This record gives sequence, structure tokens and C-alpha cells, in this order.
Amino acid sequence: MNTEKVVEHIVNWLKEYATNAKVNGFVIGISGGIDSAVTSKLCAKTGFPVLCVEMPIHQGENQVSRAKEHILHLKDNFKNVSSTVVNLTTSFEEFKSVVPTIEDTATVNMSLANTRARLRMTTLYYFAGLYGYLVAGTGNKVEDFGVGFFTKYGDGGVDLSPIADLMKSEVYKIAKFLEVPASIQKAAPTDGLFGDSRTDEDQIGASYNELEWAMNQAELGKTVNDFEGREKEVFTIYKSRNTANKHKMVAIPVCEIPKELK
Repeated sequence: MNTEKVVEHIVNWLKEYATNAKVNGFVIGISGGIDSAVTSKLCAKTGFPVLCVEMPIHQGENQVSRAKEHILHLKDNFKNVSSTVVNLTTSFEEFKSVVPTIEDTATVNMSLANTRARLRMTTLYYFAGLYGYLVAGTGNKVEDFGVGFFTKYGDGGVDLSPIADLMKSEVYKIAKFLEVPASIQKAAPTDGLFGDSRTDEDQIGASYNELEWAMNQAELGKTVNDFEGREKEVFTIYKSRNTANKHKMVAIPVCEIPKELK
């Protein structure tokens, strides 16, 4: 990959889109992870105003510190970057206090994890509405089109996706080229939605390098019967996630009414 040219292409694409849409800038949630770090720096390089929003909900201190480090890095290098913090912990706890629950703890926890992502999406669109900004998505190709590792109408609710055609490994290459803080480049990827230390790999059961391999094999038309051992296990994980989350990756189904019934 010609990293420099890819960065130039994405920045120009962002500038052209914002200009044609007649918007004032971009707003992006900063998590302390590699994807939001790369996306925010690409947005900053457009010269358009960029608002970085921290939205902690019982967030781990290491995630908070990496987010703050990155925002400071951006502000030191780009005059068009500003930031704000909206602590959503109280809002999240209030939501929990007024909704019913069930005995299946795992199901409740997953539903609440997705609620965190949707509270953050709502917050980002609040700022977008205030300032006439676009909400920049941070999903990469493996997450958005491979295993569907995002929350529908949460972190998947965005106006545009600058890095969604990049594999995770390519995002890391761009991060290195853009000189994203080393602490973020080295940190294990996590969605931070459960209030604990679990990583993306813990949740999925495979690393992003493994998932990239599986995604490439699937695009070549391979099936689970083509593999053995760990490769078979990883490919099965990929196909299972891809199938289960297909509803996130395709257009919302519309019931089309036959003309003769109208």
C-alpha cells in the first residue's frame, strides 16, 4: 500500500464531500483506540473544523488517558481541532434504572453495551446539529463489512466512513505514517462497551490479522471444508459473524407494495 497516497486520497475525499455537502466541519468520538485516532487525524488534515468528543461511560482509565493524549496531540498540531467531554455515565445509569430487565445476565449486558454506543451516537449528532458538522465514522473494513463488529445505530450511525475500505493492518500502517501516539498504536483493540478489560479478540475469538485472512479467503470463494485446525476455527468464526450480522451491512428491507394494490 502506498500509505502517503492513500492518506492524501482520503483527505481529499473528505474535503470534497464536506464542500459539496456545504457543511462546516466534522465531529468524531474519541475512544483512545487506533481507528478513532486515525480518522480524527485524517479529518484534521482537511483544514475543516474538527470537534473531538470524549464520551466516557464507566470508562477504563487507560482508555481515557489515551484519548486525552491523542486530543492533545491533535491540538498541538492542528489549529482547527477543538474538543469537549460529555460524561454519559449518569445518563446511562438513569436509563438502566427505568428499563425492565430479565434473568439472562449475558443478554442484558449485551443490550446495555449497545445502549452505550447509541447514547454516544445521539450525543455526536447533537453536536453535529449545533454546528452543522458531519459525524465521521471510525469503522474499518473488517469490522464494517467482514464480521459486523459494531452497534447498529450506535457507532454504525454516521454520515461518512473515511477508513471503511481499509483493513485493520492498513489502519495501523496509516497510524504509523501519521505519527499517532505510540500508546494508541500498541494498545489492544477494544470497544470499551462493557466497563471491563475485555478486548475485541476476547469477544470475537480471533485476532484482526486472523479475521483479515479469513475475509480474504472468503472473497476467494473458499469454504470451511478447505481448512483444518486453527484456520478452520477462525474461518468458522468469520463466517458465523458475517452471516449473523449481515443485517447491519445491507440496506434496510423495504416491503414493496405491488402497483395493483395501490
